[in-house]
Amino acid sequence: MWAEEIVAGRPAFRHIPSGVVFREVPGGTFRMGLSEAELAAVRAIERSGGAEDSLEPFFAGAGDAQPVREVRVEPFLVARHPLTVAQVQHWLPEYEDDYADADSGTARLEDDLDDLLEALPFRLPSEAEWEYATRAGTTTLTFRGDGKPGEDQLLDDFGDEQRTAAAENAFGLAAMGSANEICADVWIPGFVGAPADARPRTGDGPRAVRGGAADAYPWQGCDEWLLLLAATRYEHAQFTAVRPVAPLPPRN
Repeated sequence: MWAEEIVAGRPAFRHIPSGVVFREVPGGTFRMGLSEAELAAVRAIERSGGAEDSLEPFFAGAGDAQPVREVRVEPFLVARHPLTVAQVQHWLPEYEDDYADADSGTARLEDDLDDLLEALPFRLPSEAEWEYATRAGTTTLTFRGDGKPGEDQLLDDFGDEQRTAAAENAFGLAAMGSANEICADVWIPGFVGAPADARPRTGDGPRAVRGGAADAYPWQGCDEWLLLLAATRYEHAQFTAVRPVAPLPPRN
């Protein structure tokens, strides 16, 4: 089912039936959530004139990604980028996408979401796994640092391998934060009582979503760049992208 390859100079696992490329994310611990240092970095961007609109709604909602806590994550595989239209069509041959311009673009699912999740031989990442993979060992606003992320960080089509490779973080993952990616966790504001490991929080109601800056492109001056931040989270509504995860395959 799996083939080990080198993709863009890094080890990868390709799911043979679908062609989806996965990266191995090493286990470890990290500080999950929106830290005071990150809030200060956003304030610095605002003071320097980098915010087009008031960021008070962002600061008022900061508690949705707090308190910061240490979380332990076991190794896992995660797709190199969100599933594309062509990849979704492997499991849902009749799938059509109203948002992508090409089959190599990120698939955004609405009515077909449950059908895809039922057909996938993989699972959704927990929020802890998603944020850990996004940070890739960093503690800054994005894996590129505490500067204001720009439109050059958006990646929504993976037909250009050179551009995809250039967008990867230290774990070899591209486009983290570009599309809104659904997680396994139910949406619960804040992390009070959240587990110290990477298990998803379960229950009834909509799921949590991470990312989404490309969904608002072209940006209209409403500070959509905040959706690129590693800690930004919100409640799922309407369409979503899917970046599946899987357990590590047996070693020969």
